[in-house]
Amino acid sequence: MLADDEIARGREDFSSNMAAYCAAFDAIAADPNNTLYVWDHEGTAMGCLQLTFIPGMSYHGSWIAKVEGVRVDRSLRGLGIGEQMMEAMIAKSRARGCKQLQLTTDKRRVDAQRFYARLGFDASHEGMKINLI
Repeated sequence: MLADDEIARGREDFSSNMAAYCAAFDAIAADPNNTLYVWDHEGTAMGCLQLTFIPGMSYHGSWIAKVEGVRVDRSLRGLGIGEQMMEAMIAKSRARGCKQLQLTTDKRRVDAQRFYARLGFDASHEGMKINLI
């Protein structure tokens, strides 16, 4: 699912770089502030994401939750799976005492932006990145 669209296809490479993915998985699994979630139905993966809790100095030293790598199987989109996933992450973030839950989405993902706005996410900040590779 990580490479199942035109944007991600250009950056993901499972054919020659599996060791890097395995190392990332191991690092996430070893970190109590990181969790990978997979939604499944009868053993078939329907969606996945990563939830990270970040300690911060802003907002009186509040914790911030961050969601990354949100994917829903292309053939199952529109069935409410993504909404269930995000509602679960909002609940987990609240239970952890986080001040906010943040995420980024590529500016070209117009449907994703509409989806997140419908769930109450606000495009309140302009995100910036620099590629280091």
